[in-house]
Amino acid sequence: MSADALPETAVPGVPAPPPGLVVVGCFDQPPTYGINRPRGADSWLFTWTTGGRGRLRHGGAEARAGEGDLVVLAPGVPHGYGVEPGARHWRFWWVHCQARPSWRPWLRPYDAGEGMYVVAPTPDTVHGRVEAAFRRMLTDARWTGTEAPPLTAPGDAPGDEAVAVAHGTAARELALCSLEEVVLLTAGAARAQPPRPGIDVRVRRAEALIAADPAAPHSVRSLAEHVALSPSRFAHLFTRQIGQSPMRALREARLRHAARLLESTDLSVERVAAASGFASPFHFNRVFRERYGRPPGVYRGSGPMVGA
Repeated sequence: MSADALPETAVPGVPAPPPGLVVVGCFDQPPTYGINRPRGADSWLFTWTTGGRGRLRHGGAEARAGEGDLVVLAPGVPHGYGVEPGARHWRFWWVHCQARPSWRPWLRPYDAGEGMYVVAPTPDTVHGRVEAAFRRMLTDARWTGTEAPPLTAPGDAPGDEAVAVAHGTAARELALCSLEEVVLLTAGAARAQPPRPGIDVRVRRAEALIAADPAAPHSVRSLAEHVALSPSRFAHLFTRQIGQSPMRALREARLRHAARLLESTDLSVERVAAASGFASPFHFNRVFRERYGRPPGVYRGSGPMVGA
């Protein structure tokens, strides 16, 4: 299937790709562009806007899509979409496919009605990786399976009308894996918990760094550098707003991480200590017992205490 096979202007009954395929493309369309499907489609449609603005209608639900918005349309509902009136263009990635059942819970919080899901707003921090996942999807969809899988360089960009169809089973699954990454990145980032009122954004960023990788060799200086503060100013601000010093917060995060590893893996206590950022197993045993009331080995055998 090529871009020439897909219409550029609104016509009644524009067919959608058959449900067994994964079709992925990137369009940059002028104000005259529009698609209308009075009977809907047999496949799901995912759109990710990278420039301009689009407008999508799905049954009685409607959404305007700007840069960084993922809009998903479920099968079987009349829909239409095109460049938003007044916008100069709409640049967007699109995918027709059958959605994996595991994606439904991630999309559900963004249900706009009648099978339309509007995943927005997504933070700028995930846009680059989402774009890379779509580029990889376009490349993987073209894999024949008879030669080395193609590589997608970080700077690779498709043309204004690039379209690929994943015919082979392996190509389809690889493309769906990239789309799954898009769903997880956008839905996970967009539904992040709202920031606590009164907490400085730089302190929140430091907390997020600690939570994301408690085993990393964080220090007051390294955390301060990440948030563009002097070490003394950062330590004072963090302690005043969180109620404990950065290094105490780091130790608590490492202990929570260790407890999860003990509960969910069969790693040795020594490896749990190392994977949680503790250089000394003896120190780890001591502080873990102080925090949870039992040494790590006993904690693993009996499970967490209520309220721990």
